[in-house]
Amino acid sequence: MQKLSLLFLTILLTACGSTPAHRDVAHNERMNDLVMYAMSLAETPYQYGGNDARSGFDCSGYVGHVYREVLDVSLPRTSGEISRVGDPLRQSDLRPGDLVFFDTQRRPYSHVGIYVGERKFVHSPKTGSRIRVESMEVDYWKSRYNGARRIY
Repeated sequence: MQKLSLLFLTILLTACGSTPAHRDVAHNERMNDLVMYAMSLAETPYQYGGNDARSGFDCSGYVGHVYREVLDVSLPRTSGEISRVGDPLRQSDLRPGDLVFFDTQRRPYSHVGIYVGERKFVHSPKTGSRIRVESMEVDYWKSRYNGARRIY
């Protein structure tokens, strides 16, 4: 977490003063806020069909809640529908706040999480679990990775 904060601080301090850089800095600040809010919900229980912090979240309810609360962006309800919003990304182009998708139910884009940096993502995994951060380098997630999207 401390490394992630230092990364964001470095980005903010090294940005130049041109208009595109101001846009990039503003975007990075908003994505930092999004990641921080997403992480603040850690330990919230999984709830199938859930989309609020009181009752719990499923994966798409969690992602939708975070984007709505921080960016005022309404996303579709299911991970499959969300996978068609925004711009597709290569894994090498991931930045904090991007969405990452996985095939966890023998169908593409059946699970979604929020990329937090350093090859990790935060998500609401499954019944009996809580929101948590996981490494995309774990074999389970590596073998099920479907792609990523950036939502502006």
